[in-house]
Amino acid sequence: MLRLFLCSIVMATSMSMVAHPLRLSLCEIEYTSGKQLLTINLKLFLTDVNEALVFDPYSKELAFCQPNESSKANQLLLDYLEQFFYVKANKEVVNLKIKHKKLSGEGDNTALWVYFEITQSTPLKTLEVKNAVFTDLFFDQNNIIYVHVNGESKSMMLNKKTPVHQLKF
Repeated sequence: MLRLFLCSIVMATSMSMVAHPLRLSLCEIEYTSGKQLLTINLKLFLTDVNEALVFDPYSKELAFCQPNESSKANQLLLDYLEQFFYVKANKEVVNLKIKHKKLSGEGDNTALWVYFEITQSTPLKTLEVKNAVFTDLFFDQNNIIYVHVNGESKSMMLNKKTPVHQLKF
């Protein structure tokens, strides 16, 4: 799994002049029982987000993280994620509310980072993740997930054929 990820990074870096040729998203989930906090960070290519939400990869309509960001940008993003992404902690779907967002990169490689924080007062025994973002648009979309729970780390790759994975702790 790590080898696949590293190959993906090398290929993406070597082709930086072309729109991200590999269809990837990244999700990092972290839980520390001492803090009773579950954090979820999503990295999505902005062109893919625009394609999914307003059907134009180069649209400036939503203007994520810009002074003129559309008042409907967050709700459109959450509505889309509700269809294609969820996290269940101990078999209960966590309620996603955007804590903050930021942009990184430039041009076709601009990424939208979306951060969520959820109070998780009961110890985490199971975690189920569905990440099928952009699989409705791209047959070759892969979604890499890193999970860190109390110092233990796991990774997985989800896609159109395998959109859901469950972990037990």
